[in-house]
Amino acid sequence: MIQYNPKDWFTFIFRFHKADTIRKLLPMILGMTLYTTLVVFLEIYFDLNSDSNVRNIPQMHSLLGFAISMLLVFRTNTAYDRWWEGRKLWGSLVNASRNLAIKITVILAPDEIKLRKQLGRAIGGFALALHHHLRKEKIRIELFEHEDEEDTFSPIDHEKHVPIQMAGFIVKILDQQYKAKKITGEQYINLNTEVNAFMDICGACERIKNTPIPFSYSVFIKKFIFFYVMSLPFGFGYSLGYYTVPVVVFIFYVLASLELIAEEIEDPFSGDENDLPTLRLSESIQNNVLEILKIN
Repeated sequence: MIQYNPKDWFTFIFRFHKADTIRKLLPMILGMTLYTTLVVFLEIYFDLNSDSNVRNIPQMHSLLGFAISMLLVFRTNTAYDRWWEGRKLWGSLVNASRNLAIKITVILAPDEIKLRKQLGRAIGGFALALHHHLRKEKIRIELFEHEDEEDTFSPIDHEKHVPIQMAGFIVKILDQQYKAKKITGEQYINLNTEVNAFMDICGACERIKNTPIPFSYSVFIKKFIFFYVMSLPFGFGYSLGYYTVPVVVFIFYVLASLELIAEEIEDPFSGDENDLPTLRLSESIQNNVLEILKIN
């Protein structure tokens, strides 16, 4: 995620970064420039401006411009809602991790150092595993400080759902403590509630990740923008002449950029520059948990 100062207007105007839409649209902008120049040239050369039907085209653009603006506003708002929902889910994961660590600190005996380390690494490991799971990456999670501690759990299978396995480790530890009568039934239920929140958050993130905007809707907007912009030279050429070229190119840049921005933020977990900083959030969770549990 790009960090920036929202009050620094001058830097925004003259700064071009990797995610800037002008880089992605540059080939199409050049093509639109050539197309518009050709259309305006033919209009002037063959004197098509004398045709009354050509002069009426701007009225069509006024009607279609309102429709396309409403579509793009809805498209952008829908994409941002998905981005913001993802941020709220990861905020909930931060809170649930901290709450679970605080409860473990209070419930477990101070001399249970080994158990605190296991739970601390499992809680922090869940956030890291979820980050890589949403990006469909593989990671080797270090849960245990010594090899003899691995006997407590089955090894992680990276070909399967790693966050589920991480949550299962936490539940298994808590279940062992309950059966050993080191925690009461009420405490076990209370701790298990926080672990359930982990999987609820994971499922909600997967819903956002695996449910894109309907294909037909996305294709329709792209076609609408394309045919709308392609018809603009015929309407503006009568009144603007060759000034039509920069006007049409700028309108295309604005409309296409809105669609590109919506495409990027509708999946907030893909790792683009404007996506959520899930790696930084997972590292923050790990540090918070280890600090709460007083693990060096």
